[in-house]
Amino acid sequence: MNKKVTTVCPYCGVGCGLEVSPPSSGKTLNCDSLGNPIWKVMGDRTHPSSLGKVCVKGATVTEAMHKSRLEYPLYRETLEQEFRQISWEEAYTLIVDRINTVRDTMGVDGICIYGSGQFQTEDYYIAQKLMKGCLGTNNFDANSRLCMSSAVSGYIGSFGSDGPPCTYEDLELTDCAFLVGTNTAECHPIVFNRFRAYHKKNDHVKLIVVDPRGTATAEVADLHLAINPGTDIDLFNGIAYLLLQWNLLDHDFIDHHTNNFTQFKEVILQYPPHIVAEKCGISIEHLETCARYWAESEKVLSLWSMGLNQSSEGTAKVRGLINLHLMTGKIGKEGSGAFSLTGQPNAMGGREAGGLAQLLPGYRSVLNPQHRQEVEQLWGLPLGSIDDKVGKTVWEMITGLETEEVGLFWIAATNPVVSMPDLERTKKALLKSPFTVYQEAYYPTETSHYAHLLLPGAQWSEKAGTMTNSERVVTYCPQFNPAQTQAKPDWEIFAEVGRRLGFEQYFNFENASQVYREFVSLTKNRPCDVSGLSHELLAEYGAIQWPFPEGSNPEHRYGRRLYTDLKFHTDNGKANFSAYHSRGLAEPPNPDYPFVLTVGRLYGHWHTMTRTGRIDKIVKMHPEPFIEIHPKDAQQLNLQDNDFVKVESIRGEGKFKVKITRSISPKTVFVPMHWGFLWADNAEANSLTHSEACPISKQPELKACAVKIMKDEE
Repeated sequence: MNKKVTTVCPYCGVGCGLEVSPPSSGKTLNCDSLGNPIWKVMGDRTHPSSLGKVCVKGATVTEAMHKSRLEYPLYRETLEQEFRQISWEEAYTLIVDRINTVRDTMGVDGICIYGSGQFQTEDYYIAQKLMKGCLGTNNFDANSRLCMSSAVSGYIGSFGSDGPPCTYEDLELTDCAFLVGTNTAECHPIVFNRFRAYHKKNDHVKLIVVDPRGTATAEVADLHLAINPGTDIDLFNGIAYLLLQWNLLDHDFIDHHTNNFTQFKEVILQYPPHIVAEKCGISIEHLETCARYWAESEKVLSLWSMGLNQSSEGTAKVRGLINLHLMTGKIGKEGSGAFSLTGQPNAMGGREAGGLAQLLPGYRSVLNPQHRQEVEQLWGLPLGSIDDKVGKTVWEMITGLETEEVGLFWIAATNPVVSMPDLERTKKALLKSPFTVYQEAYYPTETSHYAHLLLPGAQWSEKAGTMTNSERVVTYCPQFNPAQTQAKPDWEIFAEVGRRLGFEQYFNFENASQVYREFVSLTKNRPCDVSGLSHELLAEYGAIQWPFPEGSNPEHRYGRRLYTDLKFHTDNGKANFSAYHSRGLAEPPNPDYPFVLTVGRLYGHWHTMTRTGRIDKIVKMHPEPFIEIHPKDAQQLNLQDNDFVKVESIRGEGKFKVKITRSISPKTVFVPMHWGFLWADNAEANSLTHSEACPISKQPELKACAVKIMKDEE
């Protein structure tokens, strides 16, 4: 391809539009460190989500297109052996034979696939059809389990359906932005920059940031609540208590559009300001200021990310935040609503396609008999083909390896040997795997060390497909770069395995456009209806926000808020209050492990550095891992900046360079989660974290664990 193309950034869930131009043949070429010409990247000014803006990750994304690529299938019989190159024919035979063996000896529930928010929707969809439809097991989970599943269960519990109700336009229409558990300035910078420009120009607009760290987001807040880790529900219930006491509720909305307010009221009456302030570690004055900002603002927009989701009470936290919108009627209107910021570029598309162990395409549930029957009919499968049990979550896949209940573990486009909790246990489980397939664009990664069969996956620039961002905007991503040697799109790999298993009639697709056409038909009349979309329409008109039913006008492609009619996807059309008491951290600090470790992302790096670790500019920006520690704690431990410390939990340990800063609360420390063993020695944050998870969303509490810290004298 020799002309400029429009696409979407493959990093976070903001979904920024990009214009990518080929290296210019008549000018001096800009090349990467290997001498490969670099495609030029600029922001797409016509994209409704980013309006031409782009962060450093998006601006440099093409610099890693040719570096450290997995070029052809590799295989080894045991993990002690070296890999040898094999053909795709041999690779497919190995997978099909293994699937058949597991089906015959263990049953289909011994087969597991762990996918990724890096997938395009077409990849997700074909994997669901193969696993949940044809094979009859719901053992497909994705790394959205680690970042977004609490948002999914929170939305479903409160509104009856998944789906963020807001748009990014609301950032520039609100009177008060309430940011909790999100360092938006670094992790979703284009979203934050849109709001910050508006915030600067409008003195009446308030920014409240709730975070134990004094992040770049908190630095510009009108009110920063540095609450103790794990006290979010206390805070939300405390705000609700004050709103109730001040009688600043929307009684009409509560009476006509909600359920369960009485039960909620009984709970929040137990959260008076003096109790909440003490639990949260903030002043009563700040608590009251926060409640007044919320009450006095006509329009309130709340935004959250991993700080709420990655918790053993993640669903309760999300629903606790939504409660505040329900009691004040600040939902379904411009500038207002509860808005989850998605972590990955297509985690939303994965949710639409059924890409978690409890889901089916079109925002359906495997537990719902009508939903199962609808999908079976649309796929042309015999009734009863889809299992009525929730499949294994990714952590249950890991424990299934321990108990020898998993006979085939197929990982695609993610790097669990860095991102999973309790990493030492995860690694030991992977060593027990009888057969691990790893489908990835890059090599080596940490996970490739634990695989038997490596399959080269085509990455974002090398295949056509769609992605959905945090505000439900669907963008078409054309192929603009030839696939590296033998790399194949993920959906093609899944489809070919399906055909070779004898399911030819269900995988009769010639291209991704046909896959997408079938997928959108399964969303018709569902909350996430995209039945009016196609690759061709998206290529012609640009990105389009759902819902977009068949027959919709593509000229009106943006500005679709949910619940503007105040009708929700529950049995009686009303939103549900929830009534949760705070349980606190699953692993609170104790005399032996007196610090709380929290982990997170940095501005330049992306997740486990599979791509950004190969981009020189970003590596220079963030050259090494570190630990943030408060001066008071540093003094007690006799630490100076740039000293090294050993950090231990009951599960593992790490060694980090000290960064003393008042931006972290005393007795809380912060470590970035990006570095695996390929990029640094003994600096894996998730060697320390635990696997305790929300009982509803099954999302692990990656955000907090108890640790002890010792000065490293070596």
